[in-house]
Amino acid sequence: MLAYFEYSQLTIEDKKKLVLRNSDSDHKIQKQVEEIIAEVRENGDRALISYAEKFDKVSLKSLIIDEDEINQQAETVDRNQKRALEIAFNNIYMFHRYQLTKEKQVETTNGVSCWRENRPIERVGLYIPGGTAVLPSTFLMLAVPARIAGCKEIVVCSPPQPDGKINPYIAYCAQLLKIDTIYSAGGAQAIAAMAYGTESIPKVDKIFGPGNQYVTQAKTLVQLNANTAIDIPAGPSEVIVIGDDTSNPAFVAADLLAQAEHGKDSQAVLLSTSKTLIEQVQQELREQIEVLPRAEIAKKAIENSYSILFDSKQDLMIFCNDYAPEHLIVSVDEPEAYSRMIMNAGSVFYGHLTPESAGDYASGTNHTLPTSAHAKAYSGVSVDSFIKKITFQQINEDGILNLGPTIEILAEIEGLQAHKNAVSIRLKHLQSKNK
Repeated sequence: MLAYFEYSQLTIEDKKKLVLRNSDSDHKIQKQVEEIIAEVRENGDRALISYAEKFDKVSLKSLIIDEDEINQQAETVDRNQKRALEIAFNNIYMFHRYQLTKEKQVETTNGVSCWRENRPIERVGLYIPGGTAVLPSTFLMLAVPARIAGCKEIVVCSPPQPDGKINPYIAYCAQLLKIDTIYSAGGAQAIAAMAYGTESIPKVDKIFGPGNQYVTQAKTLVQLNANTAIDIPAGPSEVIVIGDDTSNPAFVAADLLAQAEHGKDSQAVLLSTSKTLIEQVQQELREQIEVLPRAEIAKKAIENSYSILFDSKQDLMIFCNDYAPEHLIVSVDEPEAYSRMIMNAGSVFYGHLTPESAGDYASGTNHTLPTSAHAKAYSGVSVDSFIKKITFQQINEDGILNLGPTIEILAEIEGLQAHKNAVSIRLKHLQSKNK
């Protein structure tokens, strides 16, 4: 089960090792991904079809899943499942629609007006993971804010299923989102295809979506080399659960396992000021894990995870902020006591009755979040991720007369005479005009 540590006994080096995860110190993954990207750039669709056969064990005749096939597959989803997806869609839409705001103009000086306006990124690429679990929820999390932002073209890639068809739940989400084409491509090769373009898949301006270490590495590389932006570094999933003597051990164990079943490289960490809780959670893990359909995956992830006992909330939060978790569950009676101390986290879940599963599916917040300590500098995906904010300014006669002399002096300080002249010529024009 979870490895156990006492914070007071850890050295600085021990703490660094516990915080580090999903590293590629020998660059093995990077080299493999570089080869995949080069192959896709060189051979386009042919490379993607070959990789589908190699990695997904599927023989594809075409990468394009058209509207007819999407509609056929969507019809196989039963009414209760459709309703659940519709509720999730509506809640995600409700939360994200209020993120699209219009900013006010600001008069910084008499006669000088400055403002910003939103413009959607025109062509975005969404990667919907397949792997060991198909994630229609990720489709909703990415495409809903893209729609709200007003992106003109949404390119969707998802790994082919064993039968070569699109997953029915993905298909029904496509109907809800009014997306009529999906491309059968997964892994690093899908990222390369959207970054560089192939015969079937258009090149996009920005790529979104979580994935394993190969997908994350591919996103990092194309951002550097393909003039293609990415949303966030979002690799294998992770959670920290904070607990104390008020926590319910069964709830805590269930939350840890919910994260662990994502994949073998996921990480589930328990931080607590109660040794009793840690012991009770260990027992709950043993009992709950055995009945999970994905028990083997969860066990591997739990082996890669740990618990730490702390003497104080302050020390606990120092470690937590250094870890900067993708998901942070504060499973205590008074979670607000930790609020001001939370500095680094992708998404926070307060109280005993707020499982991370709620954010994964249907509460409305976005589940595409920064991992591997990137929450120190990145936010999760939002409508802002799909727009650019362009600054505007307009200066009238009073404005240039008021601000012009200041600009001239600053241009002189920096030795940029042409900058000064661009102002001086206007001032002279106005002076001669007003004589």
